[in-house]
Amino acid sequence: MQRRGALFGMPGGSGSRKMAAGDIGELLVPHMPTIRVPRSGDRVYKNECAFSYDSPNSEGGLYVCMNTFLAFGREHVERHFRKTGQSVYMHLKRHVREKVRGASGGALPKRRNSKIFLDLDTDDDLNSDDYEYEDEAKLVIFPDHYEIALPNIEELPALVTIACDAVLSSKSPYRKQDPDTWENELPVSKYANNLTQLDNGVRIPPSGWKCARCDLRENLWLNLTDGSVLCGKWFFDSSGGNGHALEHYRDMGYPLAVKLGTITPDGADVYSFQEEEPVLDPHLAKHLAHFGIDMLHMHGTENGLRDNDMKPRVSEWEVIQESGTKLKPMYGPGYTGLKNLGNSCYLSSVMQAIFSIPEFQRAYVGNLPRIFDYSPLDPTQDFNTQIDCQPLSLFTLFGLQMCHLKNGVYGKPCSACHLGLLICMKPQQNGISPRMFKAFVSKSHPEFSSNRQQDAQEFFLHLVNLVERNRIGSENPSDVFRFLVEERIQCCQTRKVRYTERVDYLMQLPVAMEAATNKDELIAYELTRREAEANRRPLPELVRAKIPFSACLQAFSEPENVDDFWSSALQAKSAGVKTSRFASFPEYLVVQIKKFTFGLDWVPKKFDVSIDMPDLLDISHLRARGLQPGEEELPDISPPIVIPDDSKDRLMNQLIDPSDIDESSVMQLAEMGFPLEACRKAVYFTGNMGAEVAFNWIIVHMEEPDFAEPLTMPGYGGAASAGASVFGATGLDNQPPEEIVAIITSMGFQRNQAIQALRATNHNLERALDWIFSHPEFEEDSDFVIEMENNANANIISEAKPEGPRVKDGSGMYELFAFISHMGTSTMSGHYVCHIKKEGRWVIYNDHKVCASERPPKDLGYMYFYRRIPS
Repeated sequence: MQRRGALFGMPGGSGSRKMAAGDIGELLVPHMPTIRVPRSGDRVYKNECAFSYDSPNSEGGLYVCMNTFLAFGREHVERHFRKTGQSVYMHLKRHVREKVRGASGGALPKRRNSKIFLDLDTDDDLNSDDYEYEDEAKLVIFPDHYEIALPNIEELPALVTIACDAVLSSKSPYRKQDPDTWENELPVSKYANNLTQLDNGVRIPPSGWKCARCDLRENLWLNLTDGSVLCGKWFFDSSGGNGHALEHYRDMGYPLAVKLGTITPDGADVYSFQEEEPVLDPHLAKHLAHFGIDMLHMHGTENGLRDNDMKPRVSEWEVIQESGTKLKPMYGPGYTGLKNLGNSCYLSSVMQAIFSIPEFQRAYVGNLPRIFDYSPLDPTQDFNTQIDCQPLSLFTLFGLQMCHLKNGVYGKPCSACHLGLLICMKPQQNGISPRMFKAFVSKSHPEFSSNRQQDAQEFFLHLVNLVERNRIGSENPSDVFRFLVEERIQCCQTRKVRYTERVDYLMQLPVAMEAATNKDELIAYELTRREAEANRRPLPELVRAKIPFSACLQAFSEPENVDDFWSSALQAKSAGVKTSRFASFPEYLVVQIKKFTFGLDWVPKKFDVSIDMPDLLDISHLRARGLQPGEEELPDISPPIVIPDDSKDRLMNQLIDPSDIDESSVMQLAEMGFPLEACRKAVYFTGNMGAEVAFNWIIVHMEEPDFAEPLTMPGYGGAASAGASVFGATGLDNQPPEEIVAIITSMGFQRNQAIQALRATNHNLERALDWIFSHPEFEEDSDFVIEMENNANANIISEAKPEGPRVKDGSGMYELFAFISHMGTSTMSGHYVCHIKKEGRWVIYNDHKVCASERPPKDLGYMYFYRRIPS
């Protein structure tokens, strides 16, 4: 109880009313059965409101329920009390005050602040030399709002005292997700104190580094014994390498290396080959000085990017983030930023673009009152536990997230600006943290649930997939992105054709490098750059390839060869060509520039190009025309099924149990930088025939929208029955399980309503709750239930034809309203920002910083969002 002694030794609150111990005891007696002491498995949410981003730093503070340990802002605590009857809450408030000045005018010397006891992040916008924090805690009893100031260790019943102490000393349930805490867990290397350093005269220059055994210029590690600069392992720390640093250790036995580009006065990334883990080197400054590196004069840049990651003068880092330009901060509705959780900028950029679309706002924000009224008693259970419970659905999370981005409540100036106690050197807003939202949308996804950088395009498709699977009744906002693609395949020998259609959500444009308009400049720059690198001179100013957008559009529409094309007219393999056209135009067109590819050595690389993306886009000429007069269709004959005689070959063609996937092959592919789930699918669909065969599968399928989605197979993941409701099945198989019906009815809904919702959503509890929320006009209809039950007993299957894909076709004229840009050499590293056009001007969303854009870099984007111009 040492913690409680320190905490409750504080003086009582000056504004609290004094009562005798007996009076407080009598006041709490009726509520004692509802006050719990947190157990080891309980999560205490004392940092953030379950329905908003209110925290103890907010004006109204935070109220923690002493029974469920959920937290609520002032706007939502009354609703929770009325809904649950829980009366006792702990009110937490952090006050920020200007420090008391000394006689000389400066702040008094620093000393341990015993008034801080909440496990909260401090505000980076406030100068710790000028401000101090003071935390306040008190019990509040509803509905009379009676307050009991803490501490009251002598007056409170023992159970209440223990419960209060346990709540206040508990750690944040998100603490394990915060990458900043990992640094504190690094051990000190046992080799740091007595590290041998060779006196070989090696001096490390401030830039121009290159691996001593290959030509790689990134993911470079400096050996602290002999000064060798060598590359790391393949995609170690999200960068490519050939493992020469590890080979050098095996040859020489020199244990410690530091990653170049991570060195700052605060430290650097140090790895111990002997101990096989990242470590701390308390003598790092001395060890670096041995090779001419002054650690105290090194500095990093924002977003965790270091000096060597920045190219001189015209790098995409500077241009895209509009560095060197005085940008005016934006506040208020629609201008709320999102805090970076550690490589979460891909999520923030996609969310800002999607949530600015009116169809998404209408679908989710308009239902917020219903969300609050019908939300589960514990709105965090769905992503914190894997048990059967009421889930907070995607519908709810989207509504909450969009509401807070739209209403501007949290898009206010930072604390220093708001307090007005001194001039803020970097005026900006605090923004909101998408921690709860990220935990939900990335649940069960091995890549997006990690703290690694991800591809914004893959996350966009993942988000669209979630919206598709969690439709709000008949309304589906992702319909605005959906369009049909007509694919025309022609047999080159017989000239016969086949037309097929598929659904897509974005247009992928190739980079037509051969069409660059400044080829002479590029050649001259490359020669100068190589000469400068060879002579260790400063690199020349970057020359970026200028690609006409029309050339990229032309490359998209050109025919492409079809490998292993089987002609049904010839009943044999033949040469074939494929062209793609739009069978429908979406309401919002998302265009991805295919900047990422593989070199001849299979090393991922990025095209650093400038494309003159148009503000007004007309793709009407890409409208599909269907079968034309004079064209003859290929016969509708499937290729013959070849059954090999060899038993091993027969085994290859049989699907294996997902639990038998060769994990060693999976890890070999994952180390090359491919998404883990894609690697698992590659090994699965190639029958465990090894990493090389699976690698070929990846190359063929890596452009598919679901490339990185988890492996799901009928019979193994319960997906076999997913098509039942699509075709209107109402037989015995569509009878909702009684245990799911009981869960919904226990929430106060009618049994008939529960059955109808479950039937409409293929027995998905989460989607059924969404269905109920979006159908408030439901009335009990016994005839409907009787009819459905009769159909089930008779096993009647509806013969209605399934509806085609929902598309919103229209004209092919579009206007640019947003784009997402990427900086870095790979989608697995770097940084994303988003530009959105609002009220006639461009705004840059760079994590929590939202400013009016002065020079929007529309030519350097990665994903572009166009809206249809009404005809």
